[in-house]
Amino acid sequence: MMVHTMHRESPDKGLDSGKYVRYTPEQVEALERVYTECPKPSSLRRQQLIRECPILSNIEPKQIKVWFQNRRCREKQRKEAARLQTVNKKLNAMNKLLMEENDRLQKQVSHLVYENGHMKHQIHTASGTTTDNSCESVVVVSGQQHQHQQQNPNPQRLQRDANNPAGLLSIAEEALAEFLSKATGTAVDWVQMIGMKPGPDSIGIVAISRNCSGIAARACGLVSLEPTKVAEILKDRQSWLRDCRSVDTLSVIPAGNGGTIELIYTQMYAPTTLAAARDFWTLRYSTCLEDGSYVVCERSLTAATGGPTGPPSSNFVRAEMRPSGFLIRPCDGGGSILHIVDHVDLDALSVPEVMRPLYKSSKILAQKMTVAALRHARQIAQETSGEVQYGGGRQPAVLRTFSQRLSRGFNDAVNGFVDDGWSPMGSDGGEDITVMINLSPGKFGGSQYSNNSFLPSFGSGVLCAKASMLLQNVPPAVLVRFLREHRSEWADYGVDAYAAASLRASPFAVPCARAGGFPSNQVILPLAQTVEHEEFLEVVRLEGHAYSPEDMGLARDMYLLQLCSGVDEDVVGGCAQLVFAPIDESFADDAPLLPSGFRVIPLEQKSTPNGASVNRTLDLASALEGSTRQAGEADPNGCNFRSVLTIAFQFTFDNHTRDNVASMARQYVRNIVGSIQRVALAIAPRPGSCISPVSAPTSPEALTLVRWISRSYRVHTGADLFGSDSQTSGDTLLHQLWSHTDAILCCSMKTNASPIFTFANQTGLDMLETTLLALQDLTLDKTLDESGRKALCSEFPKIMQQGYAHLPAGVCASSMGRLVSYEQATVWKVLEDDESNHCLAFMFVNWSFV
Repeated sequence: MMVHTMHRESPDKGLDSGKYVRYTPEQVEALERVYTECPKPSSLRRQQLIRECPILSNIEPKQIKVWFQNRRCREKQRKEAARLQTVNKKLNAMNKLLMEENDRLQKQVSHLVYENGHMKHQIHTASGTTTDNSCESVVVVSGQQHQHQQQNPNPQRLQRDANNPAGLLSIAEEALAEFLSKATGTAVDWVQMIGMKPGPDSIGIVAISRNCSGIAARACGLVSLEPTKVAEILKDRQSWLRDCRSVDTLSVIPAGNGGTIELIYTQMYAPTTLAAARDFWTLRYSTCLEDGSYVVCERSLTAATGGPTGPPSSNFVRAEMRPSGFLIRPCDGGGSILHIVDHVDLDALSVPEVMRPLYKSSKILAQKMTVAALRHARQIAQETSGEVQYGGGRQPAVLRTFSQRLSRGFNDAVNGFVDDGWSPMGSDGGEDITVMINLSPGKFGGSQYSNNSFLPSFGSGVLCAKASMLLQNVPPAVLVRFLREHRSEWADYGVDAYAAASLRASPFAVPCARAGGFPSNQVILPLAQTVEHEEFLEVVRLEGHAYSPEDMGLARDMYLLQLCSGVDEDVVGGCAQLVFAPIDESFADDAPLLPSGFRVIPLEQKSTPNGASVNRTLDLASALEGSTRQAGEADPNGCNFRSVLTIAFQFTFDNHTRDNVASMARQYVRNIVGSIQRVALAIAPRPGSCISPVSAPTSPEALTLVRWISRSYRVHTGADLFGSDSQTSGDTLLHQLWSHTDAILCCSMKTNASPIFTFANQTGLDMLETTLLALQDLTLDKTLDESGRKALCSEFPKIMQQGYAHLPAGVCASSMGRLVSYEQATVWKVLEDDESNHCLAFMFVNWSFV
């Protein structure tokens, strides 16, 4: 076949004439093979292609270049069209979901209008009568059906035998009808949660119950998986519900309509050490509806419903699951529309009064169960489609398993179940710390302890020291983020080294827990994070340092596998958690894990009489400002909420070191509690408390540094740092610098390493949202943004020659990641008494959080 060419003059006479080539199928096939290997070949490669392929010999290199340009353009258009089609499908599905939600709300409004009119009529009728009998008759007439239902909740229920398949199917059908009325009807008065805005990339529509018996939550969203796959994922409750300890299916009964009835016993973990764990005895019904939807509903079997009696539970409190489940509807163009309803009664009266808000909160239920299920299904869908990229060469399922093992191991430690082998140790006289031991680690925590090499030297068992404490006005997200980023504020390096020694053959002696321990730098290496960034897995490298010969054993890097979740301050009702476990350098997929960590759960949030705000989150700057209030002053924002912090640390031991390890663990957890109390006061002091601002350091070194800072500023700029009324005495200078209105920070002048901050006044600490001790963990590179670093680099020669320079307005970042804007920054050299360079000083003028 010949090559057909067309020659045509260009419309613009000033341009060269263009050649239009029609390629044969053989030529297109040859070009496509090259395009698959190299979409953008060089000029030499195109000429080589013409030489190697005789069928392309009569085509000019310029035309070959144009063909590849057009081919790349078509590929880009194809990808964009596919992306727009996907977005369009999502928008159509979300539009359908929103229209259905709107219809449901319209029905709810109509129902409320009818009830309102009916109630007005009853009030008017009752007001026109004077006898009690007539009033009573009105109530009977208006609610005779409701009273009949209360006297005989279900006529069939009293007559059926719920222990046979027909009776169980009757219970299942009732649960299905009630569940569907909650999922798509108006059986529950749903109120949309704050911050849950629907959209093509949002989690979906999330609502919680109002004026409902028990607590309930509902979620609707899109999942790009088929309904049967979604059902398979959500039925595996242990894979996505971190508080689920076990799920035992005791009986499976085929239903006559093609469905399946299961009798299930579920054990849940207690979130804190202050209350007993819960369990459920339920009937689960799975079936397909006439419209092709797949539904799984579940409800508790009680004396009222009938049915078999569940297993006894001595260490658990039996909770009740009202008709709940998930409805999965196929979506046009693929994927599913998922409706999830969770409705439970956790028997809040059985827990201490201070903990009852945790068991009465529909918001917490929504975050821990309902939204967690929807997020997990969406996560699996995106992993399946290849949209999620993970580093480290590990599969997503492996990384998910690590996260599950960390959470499960921490929950096991917090709960200390007897059937796992845990038993309490004797107290040392204090009741603040609970210590438990496990002499059968092979049973504890499942397969993660079955490896015989896990305890090479501490072979006798595992010890756990744990405690719970109440916090006032401390946002869980802020506290956990601080604990993660400033480990040196609370951790003891010697204790970390002892915990890591369980992975090596040569143990260290049991250390004495002491505040501060050995200083070390931590480097956080990201491993994975969920699609919506509410949870992330990472490896933490602790860089060891030795300051004396006896510390040489500790002068080695250690590694922690760490799971952090709930650090988003905008999430309503979410708990925050930081869990970690020592690992060795190999970090195998089946690496043994002994998790420890922190969990912070919000309990309640109230408005004080002096303020109406109930959603205010205190940041470090406003907290430090509030700390200057005198005793008796109220918080102007009226914020008053509480949270419960649970701490659990695990250590291995042998028979010879058990008592020493127990003593060390108690003291270590007490030290951590004290550190957290200090951090909590800095983050969010209690309204009306008499908390003085952080006092200025008074060491001779600090007095000398302040003198050098002020003298160098005056020498270089010709102006006085503190104005004309500055004093020359050391104590006065220190006070003036410490209380200066601008942020003043000192930074090292290292040539072979990133400069770190060595000193800051009170305003500087407020700006960086840190403390003097944690200040040295911050580097100048991470604080300044790119434009700020460029401005500093360009002015650095001037600073070294002239002694100072002014940087333009810019933006920097606090230790919490918040952006800080400033109008100007002045940088000057700080000279020692012998005129040698000591450090650089920065003064940020008129800064504020963005």
